[in-house]
Amino acid sequence: MQKQKTQNISDCPVARTLDVIGSNWTCLIMRDLLLHGERRFQDLQDSLDGIAPTTLSDRLRTLEQHGVVERRFYSMNPPRAEYVLTAKGRDLGPIVAAMRAWGRKHAR
Repeated sequence: MQKQKTQNISDCPVARTLDVIGSNWTCLIMRDLLLHGERRFQDLQDSLDGIAPTTLSDRLRTLEQHGVVERRFYSMNPPRAEYVLTAKGRDLGPIVAAMRAWGRKHAR
C-alpha cells in the first residue's frame, strides 16, 4: 500500500481560506455585506441574532486584517464607522452563494 504524502497546511488553499472565513459567524457577516453592501456595526449586530459584540468586533477585525473588509469612518465625533467589502472580499461572493444554494437544497 502506498503511503499518502501529507501536505503542509499553510500550502493548502482551502486551509488558508478557512483561516480567513472559517470562524463562527464570519460567513454570516460576509453574507450580510454581500447582500446589503456597507453596514454599520449595529446593523450587523441586529442582523446576526445571538452574536456577542466582542465576537462581532473580533470577526470584523480579522476580516479587516486580511483585506476582505474595509472600515470607513463617516463621523469623527463620536467616531462612527461602516464596514464595506473590498474587491478581495467581493471575490468570496461565489463561495457564500454556493453555501446558500447548498443549504437551500440539503439542509432543511
